[in-house]
Amino acid sequence: MAVEQLSEEERDSWLRALPKWSSCRDGAAIERKFEFSDFSEAFSFMTRVAMIAETRDHHPEWFNVYNRVEITLTTHDAGGLSLRDVKMARKIDALLA
Repeated sequence: MAVEQLSEEERDSWLRALPKWSSCRDGAAIERKFEFSDFSEAFSFMTRVAMIAETRDHHPEWFNVYNRVEITLTTHDAGGLSLRDVKMARKIDALLA
């Protein structure tokens, strides 16, 4: 089953629903930066995200230094942002709720 890229209107609508995420790569991806109290807390968060990503077969691009984690979501098969990314962002946000 092919994954479809979101239209510009859909991207804008979803970004309004995900206020902590921002558009990047000319609308082809979304990103969010997180800061934790220490490395252990950041790594624990990354582990929980990894478990979600594995069950969804949708893996984030990420960067970690000490207590900071940066996550970028895009769907390579769609050539940009898809509903899979939006759903993943919502799951990630729920980890911190």
